[in-house]
Amino acid sequence: MTTLTVADATLPPLAFRLPEGIHAIEVSLDPEERAQAARRLVRDVYPQGEERLWTTMGSLYSAMADELLADGVAFFGIGLYAIEDGGGVAHCALTLAVHERGDADPDVVAEGTRAALLADPLREVSWLDLPCGPAVYGITFRKLLVDGAYTTSGADEELVMGQIQVHIPFPADPYTAVLTLDTASVAQWEEFSHAMAEIIGSVDFTGVHRREVTH
Repeated sequence: MTTLTVADATLPPLAFRLPEGIHAIEVSLDPEERAQAARRLVRDVYPQGEERLWTTMGSLYSAMADELLADGVAFFGIGLYAIEDGGGVAHCALTLAVHERGDADPDVVAEGTRAALLADPLREVSWLDLPCGPAVYGITFRKLLVDGAYTTSGADEELVMGQIQVHIPFPADPYTAVLTLDTASVAQWEEFSHAMAEIIGSVDFTGVHRREVTH
C-alpha cells in the first residue's frame, strides 16, 4: 500500500475497485514508479502497438501525471470500451483528488458540498448514502465548440461533454475525496454511469479491501 499526502500530511487509507476497461496511474507514486506505471498503462491501452508508440505515449502520460500531481490529483485513469453497434471505442477519463476541509464531520461537509454544487443551475445534484458514508454527486453536460482544424469534416463542430463528480468526505478526518469521470462518448453514458456507481460503491477507508486501487 502506498501513502498519499496533501500539504505534507499523510492521509488515512483510501481504497476502491476499478471495473474492467479502466486503466489507471497512481500519480502519488515517486517519479520513477510513476513513469513505470505510465509505461504499463500505454501497453494496456495500446496492446497492438509498437515500441515507438509505447515510448512516445508513455512519456506523454508520465508528463500528464506530473502535471496532475501538481494540481492535487492522486491518480488518473483512461477507460476504453468497445462499442457493440457500429464499432469504435467509447472512452472516458477518471481522476481522484483529495482536498482538505475545515470540518471533520462528514455529514456537515456533505451538506455544505451539496449547497455549493446546487449554485450551478445546470448541474444535477443528489445526496448519496454509500457503504463508506455520506457523499454528494453532481452531473453536468456542456457543449464545446471544436475548431475545424481538429475535426474530420474540416468545419467547426459542437462536442457534448458529460461529467460525473462525486464528493466523499473521509469519515473522521478533515479531507474529502473527489472522483471525477469525464467523457465525450455520451451515447454510452449509461455504461459509464454504471461503472462510476461500481467505483464509488466500493470506496473503503479501512484499508481491508482486496483487488483494489489503494492510497
